[in-house]
Amino acid sequence: MQTINAQTFTDAGKNAAADFAAAATTTFAGFEKLAELNLATAKSVLNGTLNSLQAVAAAKTPEEVLSAQTNLVKPLAEKATAYGRSVYEIASETSSELTKASKEKMAEAQKTFNTSLESMTKNAPAGSEAFVAAFKNAAATGQQVLDSAQAAAKQAVAQAEAHVTDVVAKTVKSTAKA
Repeated sequence: MQTINAQTFTDAGKNAAADFAAAATTTFAGFEKLAELNLATAKSVLNGTLNSLQAVAAAKTPEEVLSAQTNLVKPLAEKATAYGRSVYEIASETSSELTKASKEKMAEAQKTFNTSLESMTKNAPAGSEAFVAAFKNAAATGQQVLDSAQAAAKQAVAQAEAHVTDVVAKTVKSTAKA
C-alpha cells in the first residue's frame, strides 16, 4: 500500500503558486507594454493631427489645404501599420513566453504522472494485471491525443503568424504606394 506524503502536497501547492505568479507576471508585462504602446501612439497621433490642423489653418490656397490634409493621412496610415505590427509583436512575445512555460510544466507533470503510474502498477494487487494494462493503454492514448492537439495548435499558430506577417507586408506596401 502506498502512503500519502503531506510534504508532496505542500510542495505541489508552492510550485503551483509560483507557476501562477510567473504566468501572471508575464501576462501583466505584456499588458504593460501594450499600455505603453497605446499611450505613445495616442500622443504621436495627437501631435501629428495638431500639426496638420495648424498647417491647414495657415494655408492660404486650396492646394496648400489639400497638401496639408494629404500630409496628415500618410503618416496616420504608416502609424496604424506600425501600431498593428507592434501589437502583434507584443502579443506574440507574451504568448511565446507563456507557451514555453506551459510546455515545461506539462513535461514535468507528464514525468511525475509516469513515475506515479509506475509506482502504482508495481504496488498493484495480484490479479489486477488486466486493469493495470488497460489503464496504461488509456494513459498512452491520452498522451497521443494531447501530443496531436499540441501539434495542431502549433501549426495553427504558425499559419496565423504567417497570415499576419503577410497582411502587414501588404499594408506597408499599399501605404507606400498611397
